[in-house]
Amino acid sequence: MAVAFCVLFFSFTILFSLFSLLIFILRLKPWCNCEVCRSYLSSSWTKEFDNLCDWYTHLLRKSPTGTIHVHVLGNTITANPENVEHILKTKFNNYPKGKQFSVILGDLLGRGIFNVDGDAWRFQRKMASLELGSVSVRSYSFEIVGSEIQSRLIPLLSSVAGKEDRVLDLQDVFRRFSFDNICRFSFGLDPGCLDLSLPMSSFAVAFDLASKLSAERAMAALPIVWKIKRLLNVGSEKKLKEAIRIVNSLATEMREKRRQMGFSDQKDLLSRFMASIDDDEYLRDIVISFVLAGRDTVASALTSFFYLLSQRPGVEAAIRDEMERIIGRTQEGASFEQMREMHYLNAAIFESMRLYPPVQFDSKFCQEDDIFPDGTFVQKGTRVTYHPYAMGRMERVWGPDALEFKPERWLKNGVFQSENPFKYPVFQAGLRVCLGKEMALVEIRSVVLAILQRFDIRVADPNQAPRFVPGLTATVRGGLPVLVQERSS
Repeated sequence: MAVAFCVLFFSFTILFSLFSLLIFILRLKPWCNCEVCRSYLSSSWTKEFDNLCDWYTHLLRKSPTGTIHVHVLGNTITANPENVEHILKTKFNNYPKGKQFSVILGDLLGRGIFNVDGDAWRFQRKMASLELGSVSVRSYSFEIVGSEIQSRLIPLLSSVAGKEDRVLDLQDVFRRFSFDNICRFSFGLDPGCLDLSLPMSSFAVAFDLASKLSAERAMAALPIVWKIKRLLNVGSEKKLKEAIRIVNSLATEMREKRRQMGFSDQKDLLSRFMASIDDDEYLRDIVISFVLAGRDTVASALTSFFYLLSQRPGVEAAIRDEMERIIGRTQEGASFEQMREMHYLNAAIFESMRLYPPVQFDSKFCQEDDIFPDGTFVQKGTRVTYHPYAMGRMERVWGPDALEFKPERWLKNGVFQSENPFKYPVFQAGLRVCLGKEMALVEIRSVVLAILQRFDIRVADPNQAPRFVPGLTATVRGGLPVLVQERSS
C-alpha cells in the first residue's frame, strides 16, 4: 500500500512539475507575435487552405524574394532557385542535415544515408552509387518491376474492372506494389502485399505511423514537449516507440533471413551491403533508408499522376498515341530504349511531379551565419527549408501558367528537355542528388504504360483536391478512390 502511494505521489509530482514548466514557457512566449506565427500556432490558416504546403506557397508567393521566415519554428523557407543552388551546391558544407534534424528523425532513420553528414554520408553514398549505377543492378530492378506488374498488378486491376460498385483505392494499390518491389529488390524477400485480401504488412503499417509521428516532431513549435513525452513514454511518443519497435523487429528478421539463406551470390542490395558491413545496427538503418527511398516516393508519384491524368483526358490520349506508335497495341511493356523514345510520357511524368513532388520540402541547418543570393540573412543554427511543392506553383519560376498541368512545357520540337535541377529540385540537386532517380523513373514509366495500355482509370471525385497527411513523403488523406474499366480493343 505504501509503495503504491509513493509511486502515485511521485508520478503526480513529476506531471505537476512538467505542467508548471509548460505554463512558464507559454507565459514567456518564446516566439514573435507576427501574423504568420499567430496563424501557425492557432492553425487559423486551415480556414483558407487544405494543406500546410498550400499556405506556405501562398506566403512565398507574396514574398518579394520568394523567401519567408517562420519565427516560431526557427525556419527560413525558400522557393527561390538561386537560394536552392546556394544551399545544395555553392555553400553545401554550410548546410548539412545537422544534429537537430538527426535528433528529430534519429529514432526512425538512425545512421541511414538520409540522416547523416560527413564521413558516414560519404561512405553510404559511395557504396550506394557503385551498386545502383551498375547495369546488372538496374536490369535486376527492371526484371522485378515487370514481374510484379504482369503477375500481380494487371490481374488485380482486371479483377475489379467494370464493377461500378467496386471503388478501388489506387494509392493503397501503389503503396502495396512499391513495397513488394523494394523488398524484393533491396532484401531478396517477397512480402506479397499486392493481394487486397491480405492485410498490409505490419512492417509497412508501423513504418507509416513512425514516419507520420516523426514528421510531426519537426512541426512542433516547442520541441521540449515531444522530448518530455519521449522521456515519460506517453502519448504520440509512446506510439512512435512501439511503431519503431515493430520496424526494428521486422528489419532484424529480414536481415537474419537473408543471412540464413546466404548472401554471397545474391543480387539484392542488402546482400551486397552485408558482404561489406558486419554492424547489424548499421545494416538496420540502411534497410530503413531503402524502404523510405524506394517505396513511398514511387507510390506518391504514381498516385498524383493518375489524379492529374483524370482531369486531362487530352494528355492521356497523347500518351496512348505515343505508346501505340512506339510499342504497338499488342506488345506487353516496353524496353529501356523504347521508354527513352517516349518524350511526351516523360514530359507528363515530370510535369506531374512539378505540381505534386513526392517529397514536398527538405530541410538543412545553417552551420555559420550566411546571406542568401536574394539578400536574406541566415543566422547560425537556423533551420533552412527549400520547398519543391511551392516552387512548382510560383509564376516567377514557371510563368503565368504555373498552376496548369501542361506536359508541353518540357518539350522542344517534340523532344523532352530536362530543367535546371535547382529550379526543379524534385530529386534534390548538387552533391545529394537522388541516386535512385533513374530506377524510380523506370518503375513509374513501366506502371503507367502497363495501366494505360489495358485500362481506363477514372477518379471517383476528380474535383476533390488532394489533402495530405503529415509525413516524410506526400500521402493523400483518404487515398485515391477510382473506378477501373478494361479498354475496348
